[in-house]
Amino acid sequence: MAKIQRAIVSVSDKTGIAEFCRALSRLGIEMYASGGTAKLLREKKIPVCLIEEYTGFPEMLDGRVKTLNPKIHGGLLALRGNREHMKTIEKHGITPFDMVIVNLYPFEAAIARSGCTREEAIENIDIGGPSMLRSAAKNCQSVAVVCDPADYPGILAKLKKNAKDLDGETLAELGRKAFALTARYDAAISNYLGAGKDGKDPFPVTLSAQWRRHQTLRYGENPHQRAAFYVDTHLPGEPTLGGAIQLQGKELSYNNIADIDAALQLALEFTVPAAVIIKHANPCGVGTGRRLVEAFRKARECDPVSAFGGVLGFNRPVNAETAKAVAATFFEAIIAPSFDKEAKKILLAKANLRVLETGGTFRRSKSQTWEMKKVSGGLLMQSSDRPDQDPKELKVVTKRKPTAGELEALRFAWKVCKHVKSNAIVYAMKDRTVGVGAGQMSRVDSAKIAVMKAQHPTKGTVLASDAFFPFRDGLDIAAKAGVTAVIQPGGSIRDEEVIAAANEHGIAMVFTGIRHFRH
Repeated sequence: MAKIQRAIVSVSDKTGIAEFCRALSRLGIEMYASGGTAKLLREKKIPVCLIEEYTGFPEMLDGRVKTLNPKIHGGLLALRGNREHMKTIEKHGITPFDMVIVNLYPFEAAIARSGCTREEAIENIDIGGPSMLRSAAKNCQSVAVVCDPADYPGILAKLKKNAKDLDGETLAELGRKAFALTARYDAAISNYLGAGKDGKDPFPVTLSAQWRRHQTLRYGENPHQRAAFYVDTHLPGEPTLGGAIQLQGKELSYNNIADIDAALQLALEFTVPAAVIIKHANPCGVGTGRRLVEAFRKARECDPVSAFGGVLGFNRPVNAETAKAVAATFFEAIIAPSFDKEAKKILLAKANLRVLETGGTFRRSKSQTWEMKKVSGGLLMQSSDRPDQDPKELKVVTKRKPTAGELEALRFAWKVCKHVKSNAIVYAMKDRTVGVGAGQMSRVDSAKIAVMKAQHPTKGTVLASDAFFPFRDGLDIAAKAGVTAVIQPGGSIRDEEVIAAANEHGIAMVFTGIRHFRH
């Protein structure tokens, strides 16, 4: 327990600060504030003492020095139960402080602005704020550290209820949040300074990052493995699994989370209504249509056996019509922008079905995103595989050009192929997958498996390959299956042999110049 009698207030983000401090003052808590914060509080008629009046030292060096003073840090760090500590601060006229209300200069917002110079970035590095947070957090058994405006109402309610006392559990949690904030803040500075003179190198010399634990999972990929789900503290400007809300169903498992994200990422590829079914990280069915239920039926028809127990992704709000169709098959989880009232009611009958809502509209953010993969003793980092192939960039390499319909189907297949584990082969029409061959050690085997998995005739389909064909055998399999057009990166030493095979079979083929390996 800590009795709160005196508070230091120094905030950059002044959201709700006047209301919070007025309520604290009414409880009899004394306020000490730095210049800008004190000015605001005095304008609001809230009693406050200027920190420089208390310390005897003015703010100086254009505000670089405000609170870096023993009379501040001694009052924060002194152990209340240590008689020598208390005698020392009394001897030096140091007042003990029981609460610090501090948030930091907006460094991350500053460097995110277009045209921010290195000098501007440096001036947005807070020194006094993190120092106070760290001092108070080190002594959090006696000092409440408030660094998040969202915490103001809860803290105030506890102070009112307990006669200005805060319990040890609350104090410890506030201290933890303060250290998490300073760690993230220092990480952002370190990354920026390590990214070259202009701050533009995406790979800083030392990479620092922070994730927040969202939930501890029952187990990992297998029951004997322990696992937890962490979310990024800086979510990108597009729908994410980390920002989704679970509306119903059992607790998410490690494998559920991996598959749901795969469904979400593929659903984000499409601008028309689309449905995606994922099984063990690979799409086993993808469809588009004028109505979402049409898209779902096309996706399920691709491989209904594999769809059983899979994970669904939709890029449009789910309505009752679609929910009824979904409820006829067993699925582990669904993710979508939203679900209407009737859809929620229908899906609620499937008690174990995990239903997740992202909110917003499914569209790709224009900002660059990054992917990381842990390896033993290290970390791989790369930009996300985001390019959307411009039809004008496709190079026709065969005698026959693809028709407009074939070109539409090729673009559909190419989007799906990007999300299939290598070696990846996708047979498709313009609005649905027909057969998917994933994760094989040879491309020709993927081509064969995709035909074997197809539930509908492959005659008249197109084919997408995530990388070049090393031999003509893949084209021969495609021709036998009735494929009329192929999209692939090109770049093999045997490209001429593969092109000749396509010409021999009357297949139109285009090169993208872009590979989509997915390991």
